[in-house]
Amino acid sequence: MSEFCMATHTAGELRSSDIGQDVVLCGWVWRRRDHGGLIFVDLRDRDGVTQLTFDPDNSGGEAFHTAEAIRPEWPIMVSGTVRARPEDTANPNLPTGEVEVLVHEVVVLNTSKTPPFQIEDGIDTAEDTRLRYRYLDLRRPEMQRNLKLRNDFTFAIRSALHGEDFLEVETPTLAKSTPEGARDFIVPSRIQPGNFYALPQSPQLLKQLLMVGGVERYYQVAKCFRDEDLRADRQPEFTQVDLEMSFVTQDQVMAMVEHVLKEAFSAVGVDFETPLRRIPYWEAMDTYGSDKPDTRYGMHLMDVSDIFKASRFKVFAGAANTEGERVKCINAKGAGAWPRAQIDKLEKVAKTLGAKGLAWIAFREDGSVNSPIVKFFSDDEMDALKARADVEPGDLVMFAACARKEADEILGGMRCHMADALGIEREGHDFLWVVDFPMFEQDKATGRYSAEHHPFTLPVEQDIQLIDSDPLAVGSYTYDFVMDGFEAGGGGLRIHNEELQLKVLERLGFTEEKAREQFGFLLEALSFGAPPMGGFALGLDRVCMLLVGADSIRDVMAFPKTSSGSDLMQGAPSQVSSAQLKDVSLRVD
Repeated sequence: MSEFCMATHTAGELRSSDIGQDVVLCGWVWRRRDHGGLIFVDLRDRDGVTQLTFDPDNSGGEAFHTAEAIRPEWPIMVSGTVRARPEDTANPNLPTGEVEVLVHEVVVLNTSKTPPFQIEDGIDTAEDTRLRYRYLDLRRPEMQRNLKLRNDFTFAIRSALHGEDFLEVETPTLAKSTPEGARDFIVPSRIQPGNFYALPQSPQLLKQLLMVGGVERYYQVAKCFRDEDLRADRQPEFTQVDLEMSFVTQDQVMAMVEHVLKEAFSAVGVDFETPLRRIPYWEAMDTYGSDKPDTRYGMHLMDVSDIFKASRFKVFAGAANTEGERVKCINAKGAGAWPRAQIDKLEKVAKTLGAKGLAWIAFREDGSVNSPIVKFFSDDEMDALKARADVEPGDLVMFAACARKEADEILGGMRCHMADALGIEREGHDFLWVVDFPMFEQDKATGRYSAEHHPFTLPVEQDIQLIDSDPLAVGSYTYDFVMDGFEAGGGGLRIHNEELQLKVLERLGFTEEKAREQFGFLLEALSFGAPPMGGFALGLDRVCMLLVGADSIRDVMAFPKTSSGSDLMQGAPSQVSSAQLKDVSLRVD
């Protein structure tokens, strides 16, 4: 222990080599067992647990009397002597299980009410209760381990970046509103009535300006804010490890990120083999139905358009013969044995993914075929489908017949759903890059274009001429880091030319006047000799969630919000007084 502490040791570090040593420990009473003549107390701190023994013959009457009164979660300080546990009472499952501390003195530092839940791992307690008493939830060993892992992982990233001459630079939390797809959290200005700051969705533009400013290698463990609907892997405020580099190629940025991540994952005991695999965007979409694929299991998407070009099933024939559309399928092995009612429920899942319905064929284990569409297929079509999809008895083949990306996304969603429903194991961690994203995507309803990554991404040089004539054919210098089927980070090269940046913004529907109103500071900066630049941002919360095997990023954040954006512990968001509103020239309807 540090000299700056009341204790000489932690509750997790004593071993048989410490037998005979006098020690001072501080922590919380975890469990107390009164065996009549002896009292045993498990003392817990963030480092572990040590058994304390109170013996009226050896501890002294006062210490024993105090031990009779203490209760769980009371913080105490004890002094005593380390001794071996009797052989038949040693605990091999506990790092300190060979020893105990015979207590000579005990000081009660505070008392505690009975907690609303057990301070231990694996509790079956409503998450709202855990978040309401988060300060108690954090005492549980698994939460302490999660925070420790997050600390070690982040420290290793900082150390690796520092070793590569990156400068840690803080960017403002109060910034200009420049929406990047999600809603901004806005902050009214008291001294400029009617004007607002925004909390940053990311430091994207500011880190580019740091490159213009000659910083060359920047990083920041940045707090970011997005006012969007929440889910298990999202929060209104989150943390990303942000970096940017000048005078670099895409390969150089990716190699640097791999070097840093290798150091960070190694620090928490995870193998990270480099270089990572690279899967082009369209290969990922066409094979896995996702731009963040989990490649630890199969069930790949298959294009069967050629098989059904002359089919009597008009839905398939129409898609197979229409430019830009596809007939695709996946084979969920084992699901063909499901009852018809269970298979029918899959249509609801497909509809949540954007499908109008779900065509399927169940190949029963007895060799029969069950399907509402198979009557339209010729023997040749069935034989070709079986060969293409490697069909065996017990398989369920599901189809999508529509636009290429739409078919990919529907079947990609069904692939994930079926993997969960069939209990397919995903062993170890799966790391890869998805690269070469399209520059633009188009909204089918409005026809408007938006940026696939963000508007400041550098288009592939030979595709720049297509921005006006064929924007969907424009590629970009982009790369997403994928971990276990989640987008865990992303980056790209940036536009460093004012004219090209303006051209991209205009393609996205900005007039030059509107572009300069919203991004004028960036456009002007690019006119002052901006260097080639590229960067990356890692979703720290999400990566830590995957590392500890949690289902939600809330389990790796100290004080998260609920799915409705509430802080149950503090009672936020909350109303403010009329005087506070008046200060910032606001009135609530």
